[in-house]
Amino acid sequence: MQSQIWPGSIAPVRPEYRFFSTWVVILLTLASVGMFIALIQRLALLQVTRMLAFTGDLGRQVIECMYPSLETPASTARTDEFAKFQVTQTVVHSGGPQALQAVDMRALLALAAQTGGGVEVLASVGDTLITGMPLLRVFAGSRLVKDEIWKAAFETGPDRTFDQDPKYALRLLVDIAIKALSPAINDPSTAVQALDQIHDHLLRLGRRRLEIGAVRDSAGGLRLVVPHPTWEDFLRLAFDIRFCGATSVQVMRRMRAMISDLIATLPQERHAALEHHRERLNATIARSFADQEEKLEASVEDRQGLGVPRSGRDAGSE
Repeated sequence: MQSQIWPGSIAPVRPEYRFFSTWVVILLTLASVGMFIALIQRLALLQVTRMLAFTGDLGRQVIECMYPSLETPASTARTDEFAKFQVTQTVVHSGGPQALQAVDMRALLALAAQTGGGVEVLASVGDTLITGMPLLRVFAGSRLVKDEIWKAAFETGPDRTFDQDPKYALRLLVDIAIKALSPAINDPSTAVQALDQIHDHLLRLGRRRLEIGAVRDSAGGLRLVVPHPTWEDFLRLAFDIRFCGATSVQVMRRMRAMISDLIATLPQERHAALEHHRERLNATIARSFADQEEKLEASVEDRQGLGVPRSGRDAGSE
């Protein structure tokens, strides 16, 4: 006899619907657990040590992708190679301020060949472009190319990116160190951890050919020049910490150890700039510490800042 459902009564739930509801609850629970774990991992990235390692890894990837080994011949151009030719076209930026994120060198080289002349890029990756700021100049071109076509070779956006900008990662590491040394935070240990990453970046950069901005055709004629940071530019940025950490014994000792390690490890052609910065660091120590004992303590080389100082035999030469 078939059961009847009286008006106002609740119909029984069919078994297949109960089975489906149970699995929906289980899946939603698993999804919630997964999202919670992902949130915890994201929060862990906010720790200073993880952020330093994350930024350092991005910088290392850019260095590996952009720069060939030091044995590769330098790609340079003399300042007078284009000067003897007439400027036939100048392309400027229009619109609001934008960060130059990347330059398509292949596209620019192809366009330079179309014009029959040479191209000099005037903005470097990482620059903030303002309306009217020149992007490039064409020398001795026999054919004009529309400005919009030239501009398509320049990738811009509201922020700097890591893709073609090795100085960006280094800049962020230096900024973290400088903020850690501010009177409001006063955390020299974090500055030393940032110097560990900076040390690694400089070591990798010093073993790479940084002169990659000039491109020539098969006949040896200069077709394209794109500005790239030099070894001195990287060092100047890295040692910017010296001004904010001048009174920190811990930071001075770590920076002295970094310079000595780089001189001991990198090729001879990198030494002159490093020796210059060692002299400036010594001058900073002499100026910042009036007490002779503190001055001697700050002059010791120590990879941990305040850890295991090197003996006179192991320390780098003055």
